[in-house]
Amino acid sequence: MTTRFAVLAALAFLTGCGVRPGDAPADLVFRGGAVHTVDDALPTAEAVAVRSGRIVYVGDAAGVETWIGEGTEVVDLQGRMLLPAFHDTHVHPVSGGIELGECDLNPATDRADVVRIVSACAATVEPGGWLRGGGFQLPIFPDGAPGRELLDSLAPDVPAFLASADGHSAWVNSRALALAGVDAGTADPPPDGVIVRREDGEPQGTLRESAMGLVSRLVPAHTDEEVLAGLMRGVEMASRLGITTLHEASADESYLKAYAEAERRGLLTTRVVVSIRVDGDRGTAQVPDMVAARDRYQGRLVRPVAAKIFLDGVIEGGTAALLEPYLDRPEWRGELTMAPDTLDAVVAALDDAGFKVHVHAIGDRAIRTALDAFEFQRARDGGAGPRHVMAHIQLFDPADVPRFAELGVVASFQPLWSYADTYITDLTEPRLGPVRSRWLYPIRSLVESGAVVAAGSDWSVSSMDPLPAMEVAVTRRDPDLDTGTPWIPEERVGLETILRAYTLGGAVAADLEEETGSITVGKSADLVVLDRDLFSIPPERISDAKVEMTVFEGRVVYRR
Repeated sequence: MTTRFAVLAALAFLTGCGVRPGDAPADLVFRGGAVHTVDDALPTAEAVAVRSGRIVYVGDAAGVETWIGEGTEVVDLQGRMLLPAFHDTHVHPVSGGIELGECDLNPATDRADVVRIVSACAATVEPGGWLRGGGFQLPIFPDGAPGRELLDSLAPDVPAFLASADGHSAWVNSRALALAGVDAGTADPPPDGVIVRREDGEPQGTLRESAMGLVSRLVPAHTDEEVLAGLMRGVEMASRLGITTLHEASADESYLKAYAEAERRGLLTTRVVVSIRVDGDRGTAQVPDMVAARDRYQGRLVRPVAAKIFLDGVIEGGTAALLEPYLDRPEWRGELTMAPDTLDAVVAALDDAGFKVHVHAIGDRAIRTALDAFEFQRARDGGAGPRHVMAHIQLFDPADVPRFAELGVVASFQPLWSYADTYITDLTEPRLGPVRSRWLYPIRSLVESGAVVAAGSDWSVSSMDPLPAMEVAVTRRDPDLDTGTPWIPEERVGLETILRAYTLGGAVAADLEEETGSITVGKSADLVVLDRDLFSIPPERISDAKVEMTVFEGRVVYRR
């Protein structure tokens, strides 16, 4: 490289443009649309060029001409929008994909749908097999607790285990309970298990949290090929939705094997940050095994560098850990899955081993306890360890809002949940009351406090599609309705803010901000084309937008 070119290239990089070296043309050029870069140095542009998987030019339309040569694919955006591809910072690609291949109750919107789907599924189960699947919405049933009598009538000849959409409850029939030996004399299993009971003490048919394991341990394990097939369903969905970086929220060894095998076969069209599931009963003793698994399954696209801790349950199931009691159970505040001193020790050991810690925290007590553990570790190492992430973060004590920025903890929200659906109106607000409910999903407060905010779907708990979730973050209204009163409107955020959460915020959460998350010269060419400019339409139309093209590392992995 000549001195002259080196200087020009450096200047181009700093200004967000690029200089074509010699006669090497770009592989891909985008022009003629709205380019939003999520790069503060050059927020908008007219054209982008990609070569060898990297962004080599960002700038005006005239400047990109020099990058066009024989073999360059020129994409005329025709007024459409080009963005950095999306990150999903909390998602379950494997389990969600497996669910799609089983008895999938996600489409059910009412009891009649559930009856129809389960009846059809039960008819396909072979003798000696199990009816398994999930995805049903808790508000379909009174108190979020479907009874076994209904499931007995739909699946009378086989044991059944159906997980709720949020993964924190299971619906089982009498055959399954009998096989597991669960009856009136069975105690709720620690630390947080709940066997929902009838008045006579017999199991009603709903199991929550660790009580699910009483039956799930009997359900046959999936084969390696079934797990891999589930993963590929999840990855293909991500590509269709413009997502090129996934943060797998909870993986065991079978999932790690599937990710490694998918990369070995060249099947992945996303990169994946994997969180290895922490066993709440094993404490620090499991960390060496987790290190070995991380090293064994590490790849270029698959990075098992995080550790997942489930610290509490969910408010709708009455299992989230609260600072003050539930209104419908004045003696009950929910349970933490780990005592605070145990959590401190586990977080410290994981941090020392180089793991990013990814904590599920729903209730305000769980959020505070997790922040205390991160503060404990920060006092030990001065903040020199990995960047940690807390997901869901539904109910806050306002005193804890500024602590995310102070401790450098990434706030990972699921924005699609921040409107008044039946989970909120029927199963959450009645348990909390209006004062506490004001602090449900305070996204704007976290942003204004200076925290890094990232966004994810928690699919298959809810839709993986980022666009309806962005609309909800901006409007705090049901994305399927054009009107209505915003829910906690003071927590609405601007479109630019939520776009950043789904792009650069996700990259920061993954420690990949130098590699992806913005349209910047030198970064990986991870891009998404939308069929319209989101900044030129009413906010309530954001969810109508469609992904036209997804580009991962310079390769088109989806075209509509």
